[in-house]
Amino acid sequence: MLNRIIKRGQRKLSKSDGNGNDYGYGSPGNRNSVASSIVVNHASRGGVAANHGGIVVPATAAPPSGTIESLPMFREVPVSERQNLFLRKLQICCFQFDFDDSLKMVREKEIKRQCLGELVDFVQSGGQGKITESNQEEMIRMVSVNIFRCLPPASHENTGSENVDPEEDEPYLDPSWPHLQLVYELLLRYVVSSDTDTKIAKRYIDSSFVLKLLDLFDSEDPREREYLKTILHRIYGKFMVHRPFIRKGINNIFYRFIYETERHSGIGELLEILGSIINGFALPMKEEHKLFLVRALIPLHKPKPIASYHQQLSYCITQFVEKDYKLADTVIRGLLKYWPVTNCQKEVLFLGELEEVLEATQAAEFQRCMVPLFRQIARCLNSSHFQVAERALFLWNNEHIVNLIAQNRSVVLPIIFAALEKNIQSHWNQAVNGLTINVRKMFLDMDVELFEECQRQYEEMVAQARELEERRELKWQRLATAAAQGG
Repeated sequence: MLNRIIKRGQRKLSKSDGNGNDYGYGSPGNRNSVASSIVVNHASRGGVAANHGGIVVPATAAPPSGTIESLPMFREVPVSERQNLFLRKLQICCFQFDFDDSLKMVREKEIKRQCLGELVDFVQSGGQGKITESNQEEMIRMVSVNIFRCLPPASHENTGSENVDPEEDEPYLDPSWPHLQLVYELLLRYVVSSDTDTKIAKRYIDSSFVLKLLDLFDSEDPREREYLKTILHRIYGKFMVHRPFIRKGINNIFYRFIYETERHSGIGELLEILGSIINGFALPMKEEHKLFLVRALIPLHKPKPIASYHQQLSYCITQFVEKDYKLADTVIRGLLKYWPVTNCQKEVLFLGELEEVLEATQAAEFQRCMVPLFRQIARCLNSSHFQVAERALFLWNNEHIVNLIAQNRSVVLPIIFAALEKNIQSHWNQAVNGLTINVRKMFLDMDVELFEECQRQYEEMVAQARELEERRELKWQRLATAAAQGG
């Protein structure tokens, strides 16, 4: 049946303008196509159809079994026929199949997979002729039909659990990946190809297309997110017109994640893209980029699942400080604002990031924030969780940080001296005890007079505290005696 339609289309095509009307797509200028109307619904991850221009248009369903016939390979037809064959293969690739049943329509699935592989080779080779503009539009429509779909329910929606740890869960693997991977590969090869004219391609890879790509980052399949990351990064590099829109779109995803859901599968991948973008920022840095740091990146330290994306977040934050050292004070105060109170594993992450930021911090910025900073470090030194205390003491293994501390020891040592003494006298962990002794000795070697002064003040403070406690006990004894006599 499909062969008859295709043959009839070929005859008509030879008489017409070759715009592809007879291949089931409508004219290239018709924006009411199936692909352009498919959306990704993330509020509910539901729905199978999209509303476009008041008309509900379903995704392309699979054809009846046995109606799809294999097409010849590109090398088997004359060069003059390859664009036509390209279009016919695109049409086959628009059909959707049920991958939940691995035994259903096996032959048709394999034909589509072969067609996708040949399309990828055709775009990648470049030696078989440039793709016509109308075929480029149909190709993007085919890509849209396949990838812009309703994502399956998230794992927490399936189980009803609110405390799903993405690090412990088995990653979700989409059963339709054998086809999806080739579709993504085709899109990637099209975007990076030197034959792709940006002026033409941006008509089809438009803001709406980019927005839907961003929505797909919530996919739980890590393979899909990896492709999306590469493709979006390439689009950002090639289509300058989309750059502000992409940054704004990522911004909005972060805001929704921070202040509404605290659930999103692709925060790490989006941050990886941003790491490269930040690396390319020109100096002096625009105010827009600084606002992004303050309003989006620093608040990303707040959500509970930070462990799943902290490495990428830390890289982005450090990039900002390395680009503009004057931002160090802003970043450090931001970290202190969101410093965890009861989550020890999160504290360890913060201390590691703090070391990277301090590595890029200059003396003037260090002096602006050192008082609140070392008050927090002192609390970490006395943490009963040995990993937190140990990680805080490791800061003194960094030569740059030690130099900053040494230059400002008259301020730093009085703040943390009591915490050091308390660790030596009463911390339960031997490793923490030994590291504290080393840090204490380091300060003694830096400035003996300052160390002795701090020690004298500490002993006075301890004596005053002991005297106050004795007075309190004496008052209670008097009250108890008076109560006994009165009774």
